[in-house]
Amino acid sequence: MKTKITFLCATLLLASSLLLNAKDFTPAKTGSAEFERMKTLVGTWKGKTDMGDGPVDLTVQYRLLAGGTLLEERVFPGSPMEMVTMYYDQEGKLALTHYCVMGNRPQMKLTSADEKSLKFDFDKACGIHPKKKSHMHAL
Repeated sequence: MKTKITFLCATLLLASSLLLNAKDFTPAKTGSAEFERMKTLVGTWKGKTDMGDGPVDLTVQYRLLAGGTLLEERVFPGSPMEMVTMYYDQEGKLALTHYCVMGNRPQMKLTSADEKSLKFDFDKACGIHPKKKSHMHAL
């Protein structure tokens, strides 16, 4: 029994030291220029938006995940209308998957970018039939 406890403690100690030093083994990865620009949004943003019924308060949260290779966007966090969009590079180009309150998850690819805007369009590879199912088609 004492041997098992000693072994377990040694294993936990080794695993925790590896986790603490994991950042030293993870090479910094730079994404597309558009993805790197999106990373500057990390934090919480508040404002107003009109979704068809007049102005409503809007909170959007951004955070980096997966070693900086994934940007999570949460809109209306903590509410029944909460939605998540994940931004990532796909074959060197910015793309997204939107997890919608409508219960679907359209994917989009970047179609154009300039200093003030990024435009995304529907990626049919996500499996949503555009004429049969309501979904966000562009952003």
